[in-house]
Amino acid sequence: MTDVTQLGKNGKFFVIAGPCVIEGEVFLLKAAKTLKDITDAFDVPLVFKSSFDKANRSSVKGYRGPGLKKGLAALTQVKKKFGLPVLTDIHEIDEVQAAAKVADVLQIPAFLSRQTSLLVHAAKHAKVVNVKKAQFMAPWETGNIVAKMHSVGQKNIWLTERGTTFGYNNLVVDFRGIPEMKKTGCPVIFDGTHSVQQPAARGTSTGGTREHVPGLVRAAVAMGVDGLFTEVHPHPDKALSDAATQITYEIFHQVLKDSLAIRRALQE
Repeated sequence: MTDVTQLGKNGKFFVIAGPCVIEGEVFLLKAAKTLKDITDAFDVPLVFKSSFDKANRSSVKGYRGPGLKKGLAALTQVKKKFGLPVLTDIHEIDEVQAAAKVADVLQIPAFLSRQTSLLVHAAKHAKVVNVKKAQFMAPWETGNIVAKMHSVGQKNIWLTERGTTFGYNNLVVDFRGIPEMKKTGCPVIFDGTHSVQQPAARGTSTGGTREHVPGLVRAAVAMGVDGLFTEVHPHPDKALSDAATQITYEIFHQVLKDSLAIRRALQE
């Protein structure tokens, strides 16, 4: 299995990809196999991503996932069957230790990225912590996030850019933030799918413009990101979470192909 602590270092480009939320074990295994086949063809390390709980829903009726126990069981099967490292979100301190026993990477959602107790507890137990930069946070503020986790000895920290609040129900990406975040010394990842969200734009659900994902990803790769994050679904419009922003396998394949071509061009 890939050593996640080495990803993003010394030019080791990688991708984090998977469906937003676990929609059943069979569904998850099919997604993992498809994404593994795509990334293996490009010889790019894959960290498989899916959430057992999406606590930040627009509506109380929004699907959140199978929960901690069933979700971690499904992610365990992904690891066993395909040898893939997995990433999942945590929202509360009580979830950290159980999630860290299964997940190779614990992810701190953007809205929780300043929660000191959660950051520190995750840092104590995780192999790697990936922190989504909050929509309201300036890129240079991520240094404070890193310092909190360094305080308990965690050195394997990733930072993910996922757009900045731009008025009501909209986000914009300021690509100047990528080199600013890299000043922390941590690998910096670009989240192409959450960056095109339109939060709560549909009233009880989030909207988005997935057609802009490929262009934003290409720009981020040109700016020198160390990895990519995309949420991928076989039928995005039918997805139980983030239906407006997840991309298809076909688009993911093309995005990855373009990204690697840009990286090669920059290295020539």
